Amino acid sequence: MKRIKFLAGALLATSLVTGPVMAKEWKEVRIAVDVPYEPFEFKKPDGTLTGFEVDLGNAVCEDQKWKCEWVIQAWDGMIPGLMTRKFDAIMSSMSITEERAKQVAFSEPYYNTPSAWFGKNSNSKIDVTSKDALKGKTIGAQRGTIQDDYITKEFGDVAEIKRYSTADDLVLDLKGGRLDLVFLDYPVGDETVTTDKNYAQIGEQVKLGDGIGVALRKRDKDLAEAFNKSLAKLKENGTYDEIMKKYFEYDIKM
Repeated sequence: MKRIKFLAGALLATSLVTGPVMAKEWKEVRIAVDVPYEPFEFKKPDGTLTGFEVDLGNAVCEDQKWKCEWVIQAWDGMIPGLMTRKFDAIMSSMSITEERAKQVAFSEPYYNTPSAWFGKNSNSKIDVTSKDALKGKTIGAQRGTIQDDYITKEFGDVAEIKRYSTADDLVLDLKGGRLDLVFLDYPVGDETVTTDKNYAQIGEQVKLGDGIGVALRKRDKDLAEAFNKSLAKLKENGTYDEIMKKYFEYDIKM
């Protein structure tokens, strides 16, 4: 997941509820996504934006009676774009991390999924927990994600790490033979890599971080509270589960 460590209650509370603030009545909200990142956000053949987070975000907008605009933004520019008011929220598989929490506020986490290694079937016996086994290998990850952080920390001294702006480019280089392995959100790899029977998940899944949240400017505490309120309501009334089951055969809810 895009995207080491979730700061439990105290930090989250500090991010969302510090000091007095005048409430703003939000009527229009611009939400940023990095496309494509299947199954979380992607375009249908007709160009319509869809995916788990898009559907969930639209349900929040409907509950809040907001007019919402989806803004497609490359991952590298997500937080800078938020800070310069290009959009009001990031709902694009952004993991809650200590470093990011210094810059933005987060909603309560709304999903979590494992990460996983993927590669050719011929590499299925590689021990992806071993530095010796990965020595000299070329490994791909999406730049600026928690997957990038993990492989850089664990294997950056023995393997060549290649970083990509999009998950699509990452998968293209894997299938083009320019990478030995990639490390991705499991659902993304399952959707984009293992649909080709020549490729498979390698080794066990890896749990990183403690959840994905909506990222917002720290001063927009009322907007964060609105997201939290609607996300909680959607989880309680079954809407979240209905959306989740369109894209996953397993539970990712937090």
